[in-house]
Amino acid sequence: MTPDALAAALLAVVTPVAERRRPDEALDLSAADITLERPRNRDHGDWATNVAMKLAKRLGANPRELAQELADGLAAAEGVASVEVAGPGFINIRLEAGAAGALARTIVEAGADYGRNDAQAGNTINVEFVSANPTGPLHIAHTRWAALGDAIARVLAFSGATVSREYYINDAGAQMDRFGASIVASLKGEDKPEGGYAGEYIDELGRRVLAERADILSLPDDEQVRVARDVAYPIQLAEIQASLASFNVHFDEWFSERTLHAPGADGAQSPIDQAVDRLRAQGHVFDEDGAVWVRTTDFGDDKDRVIRRSNGEYTYFAADAAYYLSKTDRGWADKVYLLGADHHGYVHRLKALAGAAGEDPEKNIEVLIGQMVSINGARLSKRAGNIIEMDDIIEWIGTDALRYSLERSPADSPLDLDPDLLRKRTNDNPVFYVQYAHARIHNVGRNAADAGVDRSEFAPELLTHETESALLGALQEFPRVVAFAAEVREPHRVARYLEELAGLYHRWYDNCRVTPLGDAPVEPVHRTRLWVNDATGQVLRNGLDLLGVSAPERM
Repeated sequence: MTPDALAAALLAVVTPVAERRRPDEALDLSAADITLERPRNRDHGDWATNVAMKLAKRLGANPRELAQELADGLAAAEGVASVEVAGPGFINIRLEAGAAGALARTIVEAGADYGRNDAQAGNTINVEFVSANPTGPLHIAHTRWAALGDAIARVLAFSGATVSREYYINDAGAQMDRFGASIVASLKGEDKPEGGYAGEYIDELGRRVLAERADILSLPDDEQVRVARDVAYPIQLAEIQASLASFNVHFDEWFSERTLHAPGADGAQSPIDQAVDRLRAQGHVFDEDGAVWVRTTDFGDDKDRVIRRSNGEYTYFAADAAYYLSKTDRGWADKVYLLGADHHGYVHRLKALAGAAGEDPEKNIEVLIGQMVSINGARLSKRAGNIIEMDDIIEWIGTDALRYSLERSPADSPLDLDPDLLRKRTNDNPVFYVQYAHARIHNVGRNAADAGVDRSEFAPELLTHETESALLGALQEFPRVVAFAAEVREPHRVARYLEELAGLYHRWYDNCRVTPLGDAPVEPVHRTRLWVNDATGQVLRNGLDLLGVSAPERM
C-alpha cells in the first residue's frame, strides 16, 4: 500500500465522520488534508497521522475522541493490520506485511518512472544558473552552481513541471572589451590592462586569434580589441560548453545578452527600449534629473533604480529588466535564478523588477544564493591564473563524486570538500556508499540467477523481517521526497534519502537471504525477496539519475 493509497483509505473514513458531525457545512476535504509521516520509532507502526488534531476544532470534537473514531474506521480497511491512538490524538497505523510488501512489485513494474509525480504539473519554470562571463574558464564556484542548478531542474521535471535550463551569456558590456584588450596585450607582450584578464589561457586565445586574423596587429587599436574580442569569444564559450558537458550538465537555452541591445527588424526598438516602455506602462517608471528610474521601492527594494542614465546610456538593470521580460514572453511564468554568494544585493532588485513588470514577486521569481566552496589542498590553475578551474577539479575528483558532494548540502551552506575522502572506496565516502549499494544489488541479482532464483513468484505476506519493513517503508517515501525536493528547490534531500536507503539495504542484506544456503531449495520467500532487491536498485538508480550521478553495476 502506497502512502497515496493509505491517504485515500483514511480520507474515505474521515469524510463520513466529518459530514455526520457537521451536516450543514461543506468541508471540502481532500487527500491534501491527510498528512502521513514515518514514525521515528518503528515500534509505533508504519505510518502516523495528525489528521484528528488538525480537524478537531473544525468539527467541534475532542482530538483524542475523534482520533479513536477514525482509528476504529480505518482498522477495517484492506491492508491495515492495526491502528492505535497515541498522545493527544496521533493515529499510528501498522500495515499488513502483504500490503506493505506489494510495493516492491509496483516499483519494479514502474521502473524508471517510479517516483515521478505531478506535484509541479502545470508549472512552467525557467531555471537560470552558472551564467558566467564568457571571458575565461569556469571555476569551482561555477561548478557548484552547475551541479545544483541541473539537479533542481531534474527534480522539477520529474515532479511534472515544464522546465528550461538556461545560461545567460554576459557577452555585452565593458568586461568583453577588457577581454579583447587582454588578448591584444598578450600578443604585444604588454602587461594586461587595468581590470583585464591574465593566465595562460589568454596567451592560448591570442595564438588562436592570430592564426585566424594574422593582420590583427596592423589594425587601429580599437579595431584590434574588437577583432580579438569577437574571434576569441566563441572559442572561450565553446570551452565553457565543453566543460559543462563533461560534468553532465546540458542547457536548453544559451541566451545572449547582446540580443537585448540589438534593434529589431526595420529599425524597431531593441528589447531594452521596449522593456522601459513596458515598465512605464505599468506605472512604475518616472523621470528625474534627466535620468529614467524604476520605482522599485514600491516592491521592497532598498532604493529606486536608474534604468537609463542622464547621458542616455542604459544601466545593467535595464538588461536585467529586458531579460526578465523575455522569459515571460517565451512562456516561462516562473523564473528561478541561482546566483553566487556575492549577489545578495540582487535578490530584492530582481523581486522588485518582477513586481514592476506586473507579476507576483512571491510566486513568479525565486532567487537562490549559493555559498562558496573550498577544496582542501587544491592548487590554483596554472592555465587560468588565480582560480581553481572546473576541468582540473573534475579530472582530480571525478564527475560522480564531485556532483554528489556538491548536491548533498543546501545551496546556502558553505562547503569545504576533502578530495582524498571523495576518492576513497570506503563507506566514509557518501557517493561510494550509495553507488556500492547499487552495485551490491546487481551482484545479488547475478548470484540469484546462478542459483535459479527468479521473480516468477511474489508472496509479499512473507516479508515479515523487521529490516524488510524498514526497507519497504523507505522505498514508499521516494515519491514524496522527490516532490518535496522540487517544491523547496533542495535536491540535497534526494541525496540524503539515498544514503539512508543504502544503509537500510545493507542491513537487510545482512539479515535476509535472496539465495538459499548450500543445497537448500529455492522457496517463495527467496523469489519474493528478489523483487525487494530489484525494487531497491531501481529507486537508487532513479535517485542518482536525478542528481546526474551514475549507478554502476560493478565496483
